[in-house]
Amino acid sequence: MKPAAFDFLRPDSLEEALRALHDGGGDARIIAGGQSLVPMLNMRLARPCMLIDIMRLDALANIEEKAGEVVIGAGVRQAALERWPELASRLPLIAKAIGWIGHVQTRARGTVCGSLAHADPSAELPLVLVALGGSVRLRTARKRRSVPADEFFLGMMSTALAEGEMIEAAAFPVPAPGTGVAFREVGRRHGDFAIVACAAVAETEGIHLAISGVDDRPRRFPVPPPGDDGLDDALNEIAWSLNARDDLHASARYRRELVRRLGRRTVEEACACRS
Repeated sequence: MKPAAFDFLRPDSLEEALRALHDGGGDARIIAGGQSLVPMLNMRLARPCMLIDIMRLDALANIEEKAGEVVIGAGVRQAALERWPELASRLPLIAKAIGWIGHVQTRARGTVCGSLAHADPSAELPLVLVALGGSVRLRTARKRRSVPADEFFLGMMSTALAEGEMIEAAAFPVPAPGTGVAFREVGRRHGDFAIVACAAVAETEGIHLAISGVDDRPRRFPVPPPGDDGLDDALNEIAWSLNARDDLHASARYRRELVRRLGRRTVEEACACRS
């Protein structure tokens, strides 16, 4: 299929993009890498009257560390983040997960914030943002706001983005010294969306396990450490608390079992790599 007709704008400034988004209301959409939006346009699942291309805006193309967070602009491609020299030392969880995101070709075009805006419940970047307790920075023509990841993702492909609002950047907290992180995923093929993915963050004050691919959005839970008799019980409770469903890729029972087994291995790895 071909997309429905739409107008296309390539603004010269962020302010021009925001004005166009405001004027277009619900009929305008931001496009960056297009790896999620273009297929939706072709299948006519999305029918905007105007697309606003932000990929040539230098103001959105930066990766900066500020106040204990790495702030990634809306124009930063996944491949650019993958090549960032400080990735392994500043955001080790993304460094472990990024090779699982799509394929080399899609990472060369897709953006970090575009994946967050799409909010696929099996995608890796939303999972990592939730696991780290990050936030999404939103902007309109008149104001800015920051939304915690737990509040930004509302459900399957549903976010807290309001009409006339765009993602300006995403903020990923830099783990404190002595923090261990781990990422594991099971999919039909490497590069496919996850059947189940787990990300663990083991800090001195506690351990959190985040899970995607099971519920309608990524979820994060506190868990006991390995060696604690309560870890298996906690993983079992988590598995049953998630809204697992049967589909073409896996049964709900299989997903719950993956939560138990993959979750334990991810927590063990995160604790083992604490320095």
